[in-house]
Amino acid sequence: MLWRITYFLLWQIAGGGLGWWEGGPWGAALGAALAGWAWFVWDLLRGARVLRWLRTGDLSDVPAMRGIWGEAADRARRLLRRQEALVRDSQDRLQEILAALQASPNGVVLLDAQGRIEWCNQMAASQFGFDAQRDVMQSIGNLLRNPEFTAYFAAKDFSSDVVLEGRMSTPSRPMRISVHLHPYGDGRTLLLSRDVTALEQADAMRRDFVANVSHEIRTPLTVLTGFVETLQTLPLSADERSRYLGMMAQQALRMQSVVQDLLTLSRLEGSPLPGMAEWTPVQSLIQRCEDEGRALSVLLTQNQQRTHEIRFPAVEVLRSEGEIAGVPAELQSALSNLVNNAVRYTPAGGSIAVVWERKEDGCAVFSVQDTGPGIAPEHIPRLTERFYRVDRSRSRETGGTGLGLAIVKHVLQRHGATLDISSTLGKGSVFSVTFPANRLRGFVL
Repeated sequence: MLWRITYFLLWQIAGGGLGWWEGGPWGAALGAALAGWAWFVWDLLRGARVLRWLRTGDLSDVPAMRGIWGEAADRARRLLRRQEALVRDSQDRLQEILAALQASPNGVVLLDAQGRIEWCNQMAASQFGFDAQRDVMQSIGNLLRNPEFTAYFAAKDFSSDVVLEGRMSTPSRPMRISVHLHPYGDGRTLLLSRDVTALEQADAMRRDFVANVSHEIRTPLTVLTGFVETLQTLPLSADERSRYLGMMAQQALRMQSVVQDLLTLSRLEGSPLPGMAEWTPVQSLIQRCEDEGRALSVLLTQNQQRTHEIRFPAVEVLRSEGEIAGVPAELQSALSNLVNNAVRYTPAGGSIAVVWERKEDGCAVFSVQDTGPGIAPEHIPRLTERFYRVDRSRSRETGGTGLGLAIVKHVLQRHGATLDISSTLGKGSVFSVTFPANRLRGFVL
């Protein structure tokens, strides 16, 4: 309403309403000056309102006015809203990127030019023991105290990675972490880490497999070659010839066992998974395991004063245990292998207990407990590797090829079962197989 008051004053002065210099030129000039001054003050106040609003930047309190200041305020409001939309969009994109980095299976750490942590995801925090909130702007060298990483970071040669021992690494469960630094931006560095434990174990298994296959076959071949040369070059009596031929047959049988087990593993890996059409009574499987185990025990202890004490579930109990779905030959091979291993590695006079236990969730557990020498914790994770032996000399004495537990693992995986191994040095071991409920029927719960 300020412009209306100004117009009224101008009319009163210039038009003679107040009677000053009526009809004279001074009245008109004075009125124009006063009107111009009033207009200037009014416009200045409007500009001050717009300027005060621009300083606060509150889009909910935009001054409502007309004229050039109103248009300026409206345009500024549009620009501010557009800028806020861009900022929100940028923030949303940043959060999406950070969420993607959080979901990464690898560790990600952003370092500034001084090597301080600007951000890290939960995987990196878990691998290195960082606190994603507390350790922000802490030097990576103070938190990751590893001589190999310190030398790698100081060398500034990031063309390759460095492999460190994981924070949670133990002798029985080793963990290896690969760390690779990538420079970016203005002196910043991106640290990427990943768990390469499985890769290193697979590589070690491959090397061991090649070496073991070569050794398992080369040794009998060397013996056979030596005996053949002996038979060809030396005059031998009938008894000597018979003894040499017997040793040759023993070595040939050993090679045949190795090749047969390798073929079994290859067949298991390449054949389709067993279906649910073929059912075998649990009683018959465990009964055959008992027959083989007791026969092997008699063979191994025939020249000793004591035998094994072997306990199996009673036949009357097993009759009510129903049936299991799968390939009977494979299931028999896996269960018998566990029983035979217990017999082989338990000294004469020791005890072996075989149990079939039903669970409330419908699963069933087949376990073999022995009082043998036991297994050290660092060997347990590798027992199912091909040709892996805790004691090579003891395995050869008992006639093992080093492939039995590898076959057991593949058979159980094909049937949806799991193998659990627990052992104490000097006290014995327990091998437990858990069969899923969907492969069992006819239970009496």
